[in-house]
Amino acid sequence: MDYRIPKPDISFNPPVYYCRRATKAFELNGRLDKEFWEDAEFTDAFVDIEGDKREKPRFVTRAKMLWDDNNLYVGAVLEGNEIWGHLTERDSVIFQDNDFEIFIDPDSDTHQYYEFEMNAKNTVWDLFLTKTYRDGGKPLNGFDLHGMRSAVHIDGALNDPSADNQRWSVEVVIPFSAVNECAKEKRSPKPGEYYRVNFSRVQWKVDIKDNTYVKRCDANGNTLPEDNWVWAPTGVVNIHYPELWGFVFFTDGTETYEIPQDERDKWELRRLYYDVNCYYDENGHFPENLSSFMDGKDYTINPSYAATCHTFEIWCDSKDKKRQLAVQGDGRAYVYEKN
Repeated sequence: MDYRIPKPDISFNPPVYYCRRATKAFELNGRLDKEFWEDAEFTDAFVDIEGDKREKPRFVTRAKMLWDDNNLYVGAVLEGNEIWGHLTERDSVIFQDNDFEIFIDPDSDTHQYYEFEMNAKNTVWDLFLTKTYRDGGKPLNGFDLHGMRSAVHIDGALNDPSADNQRWSVEVVIPFSAVNECAKEKRSPKPGEYYRVNFSRVQWKVDIKDNTYVKRCDANGNTLPEDNWVWAPTGVVNIHYPELWGFVFFTDGTETYEIPQDERDKWELRRLYYDVNCYYDENGHFPENLSSFMDGKDYTINPSYAATCHTFEIWCDSKDKKRQLAVQGDGRAYVYEKN
């Protein structure tokens, strides 16, 4: 059965990145081989969006991050000799070209998050998602990340298969003022706090005809699906599963942090959210209780549940009993302090 909200075939093991403060002067030129980036570690190489069950990407992609009081700095290196791009109009559907993408959920509630895409011509598409597509969300394409700046450097030549093409690299500067509206207390992050973030690289399979890159087609003339390589795999061919994105902790130096227990408990609630939605697809109504989903399984929470004809909510106490965690029927996850 084709479910509205497929269960991701992956465990909760999102990557963690410690985003250090920028301490050196910044010049925007798309290059990462400069002093500004020396203190920033690369992420692990990107993997297929479905995780280990798919083959390893044929080109290596890695990213770096730094921050200061005003901005989040993102850099990435995209290895590979297929460097091309055609779209030139802002807010085009950039992933129709090979691209690099950034996703940011500042408060980890899986709603109200930001998406940014760019191609090798430095054409950008920035948009805002009220909630995930699976939960009925609509993209706000008219949204702009005010003050955002980006640049591309190409080690080779654009749209020239005969050149000695090695890689292209990108830099993106995102002002915190552009994303604070959906952040904790509507402010910039403090050391020890985190954003949920993911990166994606869309790479089309191509052939070379008349010294031009042409998207590869199957025997019926249909364009082959694109490859989706990401920092944090989601277990489905859908990047819009923010609960599985990585954790980017903002640090003052070299301190490290652990994924909070509340986030692990929210994942337990999310597992039940998938089951309840699948049950609805199969039966046309929500279940009366959660017992059939929990019996004999390794849940670490003791949830409560309520449903109407149209929606549901699942919630539990935090481990220290000071907060309540919940996932609503529309997919939003939230945490609030108990009196």
